[in-house]
Amino acid sequence: MSLRVELVSPERIVYEGEAELVIARTTDGEIGFQPGHVPFVGNLVSSVIRIALSDGGVQRIAVHSGFVEVSDNHVALLSDVAELAEDIDIERAKNALDRANEILAGDSENEEASMALQRAEVRLLAADVA
Repeated sequence: MSLRVELVSPERIVYEGEAELVIARTTDGEIGFQPGHVPFVGNLVSSVIRIALSDGGVQRIAVHSGFVEVSDNHVALLSDVAELAEDIDIERAKNALDRANEILAGDSENEEASMALQRAEVRLLAADVA
């Protein structure tokens, strides 16, 4: 038995497939979902979703907030922004990280730069280069 996983953003279905395990970070902490998991609803925080595939591979996806719902061996992830690891432009993420750090060096209270820093860090973590 496996999980049916769907990750949807407003623009498209980012990922859909079968999985043995899905690990997500919610406002209550990190949680793993396996087949047979009890129903669950939670708020996602900006983090890397890890999906363990039946062939032994792992799909990594950067998400920047959203929701997760689990029921009947189905994991539905809804996120305003989500990127598969292989779709992340690493140079662009590194440049965004550098720009955010520069802004924060001069203005540590800049919320926009703090959020940009967090998004860049999550993208680099998902791409496994952080």
